[in-house]
Parts: sequence; structure tokens; C-alpha cells
Amino acid sequence: MEDRFAFLTEWYDPTAALLRRYQLFYYPKDSSVEMFDVKNQRIFLRRTKYDDIHQEDLFVGNRVNVFSRQLNLIEYGDQYTANKLGSKKERTLALIKPDVVTKIGDVLELIYSSNLIVTKAKMTKLTWSQAADFYVEHQSKPFFNNLVQFVSSGPVVAMEVMGDEAVSLWRGLLGPADSAVARREAPQSARAQFGTDGIKNVGHGSDSLAAAARELEFFFPSTIGHGPSNTAIYSDCTCCIIKPHAMSEGLTGKILNSISAAGFEISALEMFSVDRANAEEFYEVYKGVVSEYTSMVTELCSGPCMVLEIHGTDTPQTFRDFCGPADPEIARHLRPTTLRALYGKDRVKNAVHCTDLPEDGVLEVQYFFKILDG
Repeated sequence: MEDRFAFLTEWYDPTAALLRRYQLFYYPKDSSVEMFDVKNQRIFLRRTKYDDIHQEDLFVGNRVNVFSRQLNLIEYGDQYTANKLGSKKERTLALIKPDVVTKIGDVLELIYSSNLIVTKAKMTKLTWSQAADFYVEHQSKPFFNNLVQFVSSGPVVAMEVMGDEAVSLWRGLLGPADSAVARREAPQSARAQFGTDGIKNVGHGSDSLAAAARELEFFFPSTIGHGPSNTAIYSDCTCCIIKPHAMSEGLTGKILNSISAAGFEISALEMFSVDRANAEEFYEVYKGVVSEYTSMVTELCSGPCMVLEIHGTDTPQTFRDFCGPADPEIARHLRPTTLRALYGKDRVKNAVHCTDLPEDGVLEVQYFFKILDG
């Protein structure tokens, strides 16, 4: 018997305004998929080779794209799949403290190299009382005030990190809480490389599954609109989207490092899973103008993307120059150090979207950080 993984999935059909349920079957031997329509009890898609899904994409809570249908994986379809793909999977909070937000690319590189996946991310600025609530279990400790003061002193990046034994793996990546001890005992750890002391020590990691569930709910609440707000400024800014293909290829950290190294300020950051209707709306200015419009829409809603607000005077023009020509082949010939030359594949999978017209910078940032994050 060859391996077969089964999931119960939901797809929102925009034409009928209905949620449709399918069983999705994935065969790792030849990367083929099959879909079964649950309501009508019939095969919807016969077994077909499909190279755009990988085994690591298959976990409950994720979205996968199958022939332009964005499917939400809501349950394991059988016990075999749950045992094989779900048993050791954990979610934990990785919180990056204010001192290391500019090195977020390096931290992401560490996370990806350890086979962990970032499933949610958001830059936010905590108030003193929010930080005190978050660290409430340390209230009686002598360092409590200093810790709260520091964590509320500037932006932080909260991430939901997922993978096999993610709770202990992320804490191991951080290293001992005191950065000086980390340099002695775990020189490869994040705190050894980027930390200063026991409070300015790169980040926070949940210490148990129960703590992870509670802390993730603090930053990414299941009720919309109640978590800490994003840090978008909406002035002197441009929008950058790290596209889903670049995210799935593990390029996010490298792209963020390139942006920071070039001197651009990332003033807001958040991960989004964009549905087709929103992708069409966002790219509407390109409809009938560029032949790749439909493919661009399909790419943007093919998986999670990372949206950035880049802040500074003259930013729309200088950042667009930094991204390079839309065609990575042309970029590699003419501007080999640009983002698209370094990380793009073709005119659609060209690593990043950036605002084309300076006057659209604020509007594009608002679309994500005000409308979709509302």
C-alpha cells in the first residue's frame, strides 16, 4: 500500500457565496492529489499529478492552493494522517524584542533552517499595561519592571511558529536567558549572537504548550480585532509584499536582510493569507494593462505573503528602484543587485511586489493594514 494522506477541507465559492467541503487526498509517491465532494458524494478531481503542494504544507490550519482553489485544511481525514503528520506538530509563540527587530531577517533564517514554519507574524507596539499583562507570571520578580519597560519601549514582532516539538526547539534556538551565559554555553544560539544581557536577550519563547496557547491568543486572538494593533504609520511610505512563492522557498529572511542592509526602515510587518476576491481588488489597476494580471492574482492568493510598510522620504521611488525591473531576467542583466534579480524567477514569481506610483504608496499600505487587518 502506498502512502496516502487525507484532509477535510473547506473552499469558499465566491460565485455561489457558499462554503464547500471536500476531502483532499495527497499521494507523496508521485505528488498527486485527488478531491472528493463531501455534499454531493462524488469525485470532484480525479487523481492528478500536482507539484505545487508539498508534504510540509499539509497541516491543520494551513491553506493550500489546488488549481486556483484556496482550500482551508480544517481536520485530518483519517487517523493514519493524524498520526503521521499531526502527532508531534506544535505551535509556539516567538516574540522578537525591540533590540533585535532590525535583525528579524537573521532570526527568520534561524527558524527556517531548523525546519520550523512561521504561520503568523505581526509587528506591534505594546503599551506598558499590555506588556505587564503578558508577563504577569513574573510580577513578583525583581526584574519585572525593567522587563516590561524594555518590551514596551519599541516595536516587537510576534510570530506563531509551528513544527515538530516547536516549543522546545524555539527555546533551544534562543539559548540561555542570560546572553552572557548563552555566549559561553550555546555560542550558535540567537541570544549568543544578538543578545546583550538577561532582559535585552533577543526574544521570548513559550515554556509549555499551555503557555503557548495562552500567549498566542494574546497576540493573535480568535476574536477578530482585539489583539495589539499593527504599527503602520500611513505617511511617507510604500508597500512591499514578499510573494507566496518566495515565502515557501524560505527566502523571507534573506529578503528582509537585503531590505535592512540597504538602509530602508520597515515600519510595519504582517503576514496575510489573501483570498482571490481581495487579490483581484488589490491588483485591479493592472487589469487589462499587464498580460500577467490573472497569474499575478493566482500567485498572491496561492499561500501566505508578508506585507511591509517601508517608511522614509522619497521611499516609493527609491524602494521601487531597489526592487528592480518586474522581469527578473532583465533585472539580472541590468541591475544584478536588486531584489528581483537576486530572488525572482519570472515576471509573476518575481519575489516582491512594490508600489509603482508614489501616490499609491499610502493607499496600498492602508489596503492591508487598515482594511484587511480590520
